Amino acid sequence: MSRVTLISRDGCHLCEVAEATLDRIVPGQWSRVDVESSIELERDYGDRVPVVLLDGAEHGYWKVEEDRLLRDLSRQPGEPRL
Repeated sequence: MSRVTLISRDGCHLCEVAEATLDRIVPGQWSRVDVESSIELERDYGDRVPVVLLDGAEHGYWKVEEDRLLRDLSRQPGEPRL
């Protein structure tokens, strides 16, 4: 299971940038979920894609905060984030 999930949408330029960023900083270690795949995702995140989830919790949206994500990935799952 990936610790990093990107909630995105086809045809979204910011999503494409976020995907390229994740490919560069954590290649092969993230998964993508289409926000339009469920009504719940659309309701929760539809106007804020792309959304980065780390261990299932929202980490950020609209862009990948590279330094913060890499720092938080270095922590063990369940360890508090700053």
